[in-house]
Amino acid sequence: MTDIALAIDIGGTKLEAALVTVDGGIVEGSRTRHPTGPEATPETLRAGLGSAIDGALRALPDHAVLLGAGIGSAGPVDLVRGTIAPVNMRGAHGFALVAAVRDALRSRAVVAPVHLRHDGGALALAEAWIGATAGARASMSIVVSTGVGGGFVVDGRPMSGASGNAGHLGQMRAEAWDGLTLEEVASGPSSVTWARSQGWAGSTGEDLAADAAAGVPVARAAIERSATAVGRTLADAATLMDLEVIAIGGGFSRVSPDYVELVAAAAAASAALPYSQATRIVRSGLGDEGPLIGAAALVLR
Repeated sequence: MTDIALAIDIGGTKLEAALVTVDGGIVEGSRTRHPTGPEATPETLRAGLGSAIDGALRALPDHAVLLGAGIGSAGPVDLVRGTIAPVNMRGAHGFALVAAVRDALRSRAVVAPVHLRHDGGALALAEAWIGATAGARASMSIVVSTGVGGGFVVDGRPMSGASGNAGHLGQMRAEAWDGLTLEEVASGPSSVTWARSQGWAGSTGEDLAADAAAGVPVARAAIERSATAVGRTLADAATLMDLEVIAIGGGFSRVSPDYVELVAAAAAASAALPYSQATRIVRSGLGDEGPLIGAAALVLR
């Protein structure tokens, strides 16, 4: 008999569901995804959840015990009400996510507890469990992708803050960029927008990566601009929180082979004190599976 959690990850581009075992492995054939996007509404999210949950549950092994469902969602989240108000999905503000997942499970004759955290906090828990920050006393994990977000783990426990939203790194404001938020400077879409404002003709992060690799100066400048902004903000986070290690994941963190190294260099140059200068900045140990493993950890850990 195998204990398993249903993991759900909801972001600005897609939502995913999968089954995760007690050792953090994703059950083969259980990972299912649906698009979200800035036009997402409670209705489209509810429909996508139902389909993704169906796809995951079809892979439930015989004799397995489903212990519960864990959700890591773009935030802010309201843990008391079980609702979300994603920065990058304004039409979904107020969506009763926990109730929607609970209803979807009940309609499939499954009664199980449902746990919610914002996606950065879930990712941080995954990395501290079996990823790049395992064993650290104080760590942070972040995603640089469609958005920018993160979470903290201290002494093996997620640090959620007063409302459950600690770690919204992307909404910190970078003074060097005229009061824009970090996400407005450093995310994939923001970097593409900036490059286009400088005369670049591409349209996606993939285009940016290809042109930077080919030596196009403005594409490389956009990547360096993003990494510098992230690094400076992480230096402040390390100074504030006395972090041992920070793990970086997300699609845009792979826009160039040296993106994480660029972030680390910017952080080291900006950090104000010896202990924050010593904070290690590393690549995620879990890749794109981290958010799902973190959602499952809300149940399994």
